[in-house]
Amino acid sequence: MREKVILVCEECLSRNYTVTKNKATTTKRLEFRKFCPKCNKYTTHKETR
Repeated sequence: MREKVILVCEECLSRNYTVTKNKATTTKRLEFRKFCPKCNKYTTHKETR
């Protein structure tokens, strides 16, 4: 079953994106390089706990 997770910006710690992940196949925390509107640049976004 897929579960919703929230991605948080590593620089300003704002919660910008929500994505779904399959907990059965993906056990590690997700990490993407996405645009942060608050920083106004592309930054690393990681899954929150």
